[in-house]
Amino acid sequence: KSRLTNHVKTLRFLSQEMTQSELGEKVGLTRQTIAAIEIGKYSPSLESAFRIADALGRPLEEVFQWEG
Repeated sequence: KSRLTNHVKTLRFLSQEMTQSELGEKVGLTRQTIAAIEIGKYSPSLESAFRIADALGRPLEEVFQWEG
């Protein structure tokens, strides 16, 4: 089964231990949405994925991966 995986939680901690709330504020999402993305319960829109990668200072493909 194909699925989207991510390293949001790890990269948040490497980015001055940014909280879910702080990341959410930077990208226009709620803390709950960031939490759901981190555990793979929710796939962000393409725009949100780019915003998250930008906020974490990483290229999109370093933050999100498609496992087919």
